[in-house]
Amino acid sequence: MNEYFEILMVLIGFLIIAVGANRISLYFPKIKLPIITGLLFIGILSGPYVLNLLPKTSIEKLGFINEISLAFIAFAAGAELFLKELKGRMKSIKWMTFGQLVFTFGISVSFVLLMSERIQFLSEMSFEYKLAVALLIGTVFVTRSPVSAIAVINEMRAKGPFTQMAIGVTVIKDVLVIVLFTICFAVADALISKIPFDFWLVIILFGELCLSVLLGFVLGNLLNLILAIRIYTQIKAFIIVLTGYSVYLLAGLVHHQSMEWFGFDLYVEPLLICILGSFVVVNFGKNRREFNRIIELVVPSIYVLFYTLTGASVKIDILQEVWSIALIFFVVRLSSMAIGAFIGGTLGGDPIRYNRISWMPFVTQAGVAIGLVAVVSEKYPTWGPEFATILLAVIVLNEIFGPPLFKWSIILVGESHKQRELQHENKVQKALIFGLEGQSLALARQLADNDWNVKVVTRNEVKAKLEYQGVNVVCVPEYNLNELKKIKAHKADALVLLNKDDDNLKVCELAYEHFGTRDIVVRVHERSFIKKFHELGALIVEPSTVMVSLMDHLVRSPIATSLLLGMEENQDTVDIEMQNPELHGIAIRDLQIPTDLIILATKRNQNTLISTGFTRLRLGDVLTVVGSIDSIDKLRLKLENSEMPDFKKIRFPGKTISFKRKPIDPDTDLPS
Repeated sequence: MNEYFEILMVLIGFLIIAVGANRISLYFPKIKLPIITGLLFIGILSGPYVLNLLPKTSIEKLGFINEISLAFIAFAAGAELFLKELKGRMKSIKWMTFGQLVFTFGISVSFVLLMSERIQFLSEMSFEYKLAVALLIGTVFVTRSPVSAIAVINEMRAKGPFTQMAIGVTVIKDVLVIVLFTICFAVADALISKIPFDFWLVIILFGELCLSVLLGFVLGNLLNLILAIRIYTQIKAFIIVLTGYSVYLLAGLVHHQSMEWFGFDLYVEPLLICILGSFVVVNFGKNRREFNRIIELVVPSIYVLFYTLTGASVKIDILQEVWSIALIFFVVRLSSMAIGAFIGGTLGGDPIRYNRISWMPFVTQAGVAIGLVAVVSEKYPTWGPEFATILLAVIVLNEIFGPPLFKWSIILVGESHKQRELQHENKVQKALIFGLEGQSLALARQLADNDWNVKVVTRNEVKAKLEYQGVNVVCVPEYNLNELKKIKAHKADALVLLNKDDDNLKVCELAYEHFGTRDIVVRVHERSFIKKFHELGALIVEPSTVMVSLMDHLVRSPIATSLLLGMEENQDTVDIEMQNPELHGIAIRDLQIPTDLIILATKRNQNTLISTGFTRLRLGDVLTVVGSIDSIDKLRLKLENSEMPDFKKIRFPGKTISFKRKPIDPDTDLPS
């Protein structure tokens, strides 16, 4: 009873540290470091070698948190292996995966064997020991982080064959590397235990692998049954977490009782079971979306617990002695990946410009790699801590340098479609309307009334020379890149496309590929074009259905629809960019705004957040506001200006943002 009470007290203390680590780690991206690095760093500070908030005895009692975390990390990795999304580039993915697995693994194992005499904990070991450790290190070197890869792709809005190949190889390789680890772990155990290699040992290893695969498919069906139950998602998430932990308990039971049951040692790999179970759910189950939602709900908390505890387990005294070895391992891993990627890409028939940089997407490591290191460290306590300390240092280096390298490779192959950042200055918004007709002229006048700089673009030279009551009309002979740049389409904040679908698609593709225009609005005539425009991120208006949809909303929600359309007298709906540095970080509930205003949503980094009183403003946020025109003007004055000099520079990590003050007339602009 006392033992369980001690574990409970240690767990409560660790949870308090983890909450603090979660908050502090959010500041690390501001200095261009990943959040995971922040969690590891706080864990190291809390560990027995610095502040001793988590003594060695406490860390040992928290081993079950590692097992819970590893099971769910495996679920997250398996959920990325959605086969329907990988069909298009299977040849390239197949050969690149082959190159990464075979050459990265082979070169890494060979190098570790050559360097073994200079690695302190390996120098006095027998050749069998050295080979076992080299196999395990080579397996860890092959791992990649699907989560960080997806984060970079989303940030860069990357799209194209190179990006598709990178994400395909990443998710497939994570499954195969668990299979490879299962085999190497069993072989390493046999080498260390000095079990002679014979036909019977091969049968046992093959049987262990088949049993792990079978249990993985059983687990997948069990997860499908859990997801089919009609209960709250949070309860399902809790049950799935316990199910993952039960896999580790089952693996431990089989491992410890197999000698008594079968007469030989039997080991099933829980990571492989969990990753295959997740694979079954996302590819053969009916609840893939809910399963992904549960993963998104639980994974952030799992990461906080796992990485904080992992950081606390790092042996600082060992790290001081082996940092040079860790740096060499980092360089060797990059070199072996470059060789493997080049050979794999060449065999897959990829262009040479891809093959030269095709190693860059696979540098980053995170959950799975650290999980494998934790498994080895726990299995072999005599030399495991030194093994873990060296490889954790390598993983941290990969986590720091990996994302920038992946971003650079996306830019080099021309598959980045990142939108231009919002301009933190009081500038006039610019719009181009393609198509000269009554609706385009009416829209131009309405935007001009709201202080937009608008041009209407046409290819009819005769009509362009006529006067249109203050509307600026320009003529272009063709819709190509040079002509669009001449009319400064690349500097427009919004494009409105009202021509034929073919012409609209041509302009939309040019803007998507070369300009990064934030908002593109398209009027579509034929439904066959809707998917094409949707893939390019355009906002689509379909005349055949828009009127019916509008009337439907007017019938079911007349007040809200009238407000959004600006049909109510003296009411409007606008987007306002937050540019006042003095309000950066303030909660909306602490912002003094007119009582007849409602802030509906906040758009931040291409993500739309439903605003609450606790939402904190950030520079560059775009607030969607509904209210009276006078009150909107007062809020705009508050957010877009501040009591500061006419010109001021605000420094952030890595960049300087300039703010220019707009002159204010105290008699007309200030609220009464």
